[in-house]
Amino acid sequence: MNSLWLLLLLPLAAGAGWLAAVRNLMPDTDDDDDDFSEQQARVSKRYLQGLSYLLNEESDKAIDVFIKMVEVDSDTVETHLALGNLFRKRGEIERATRIHQNLIARPHLEKTYRVQALFALANDYFSAGLLDRAEKLFLTLIEEGEYQHKSLLNLLDIY
Repeated sequence: MNSLWLLLLLPLAAGAGWLAAVRNLMPDTDDDDDDFSEQQARVSKRYLQGLSYLLNEESDKAIDVFIKMVEVDSDTVETHLALGNLFRKRGEIERATRIHQNLIARPHLEKTYRVQALFALANDYFSAGLLDRAEKLFLTLIEEGEYQHKSLLNLLDIY
């Protein structure tokens, strides 16, 4: 079972490292070379640390490193949503909830991503048995006109 998680997390780790490298290693015209080298060393060290955890079958530590490494922005929101959903499917509802709440708390998150995160958080609450919280979020989603059908089906399960 652990090797299955390693196979699932390895592409995520590679993608996170690539994305971090592309985003963080591009020098800005205002930065000098020392800042660039320092930033490059920091990202490389965290990425290698995450890969080391992953290869040593310490997937929880690896996930934590990659989550901290990849800043939430419009390029990485989908990765965070997928990671949260993966945690929920693994039964780690607390971690899934934390990721989805973190996404929703972002003030400049695009509406489409915010709605996806709300739906994911509602599913986290539903899975955790927090039906009152899940109900409120599903009703909010119906009012916003997003995920109406799925939200209605989940509300039927709640009632």
